[in-house]
Formats: sequence, C-alpha cells, structure tokens
Amino acid sequence: MNNQIVIGKIVAPHGVRGDIRILPLTEKPEQFLELDYLLLADGRRLTLKHARFHKRMVLATVAEINSMNEAELLRGQEVLINAGDLPELEEGQFYVADLIGLPVYDEQGAQIGTFKDALTTGSNDVYVIAVPGAKDILLPALKIYVKEINLAEKRIVVTLPEWVDEA
Repeated sequence: MNNQIVIGKIVAPHGVRGDIRILPLTEKPEQFLELDYLLLADGRRLTLKHARFHKRMVLATVAEINSMNEAELLRGQEVLINAGDLPELEEGQFYVADLIGLPVYDEQGAQIGTFKDALTTGSNDVYVIAVPGAKDILLPALKIYVKEINLAEKRIVVTLPEWVDEA
C-alpha cells in the first residue's frame, strides 16, 4: 500500500465562515469524525476543529480557513489519510490499494493478468484484471470466482466464469 490513500474530495465551501463540504470516497465515511487533521494532496495539513454529516457530505471546520473565499480555494483538493491510520478490516476484507498490481492466477497456476482496480456496484464489487495484449477482464468479486487473496505471497487466485473470453 502507498503511504497515503484518498478518502475524500473537497467539493465546495459551506456557509460564509469557511466550512468545507467533502465528498467521502471511502466505505467508512465515519472515519472523518475521528480525524484530528485533514491531509491535502498539495501537501497542506489542516487542523480539523469539527466534522459532521449533512446528507451524504461531510461538513468540516478547519482552523486555517476562516472565510468562504478561502474555502473556495480548496475546491477540488483530495483529502488523504496515512495508510497506517486506516481502520482495521475484518478477516477476508482488503483495501483496493493493497491489491493493485498483484498478479492474478487461475487455479492451475497460470498467470491471467494483474489486479487493476475494483468497481463498486449495487450488489457486489467487480474486480478489473489487466491482461497483457487483451481487453481487461471484469470479474465479480464473489467467492465462487475469487478463490484466494494472499497478500503475504502477493497473489490472487481466481476461477474465470465460462462467459469470460480469455483470447
């Protein structure tokens, strides 16, 4: 995993006092309520005074921003978290950042490609497997297809559905 992970994006100011509206880009948006500071992609560290939810957004008050104009300058900034500060996951759960770049093998041990990304859908995630010289394979992240994810050995073992064209 890289040292920092994107967990949100500042989308707009909120009010005239410099509060900011953050779109959470994490499955655990409640972690914003526990942060002491916000790390921005441009390297700044803002002291978080208060955070709360409003609809699907996080409304944050930071010590360094005191006006709507100052908050406007933050629009579009990504909010990061140090990888070591990420919440612990339950057994069998993984951060996508840990999986990116891992080789993906079939059950016979032949490498199919490398893990590229995970897409969030309504029912289950879909893993994107990059195949050299071919189209990416979209694989439902279900136990019937994903047989093993082994971070220690840096490998993923899958069974491809019959409808996947490996050519």
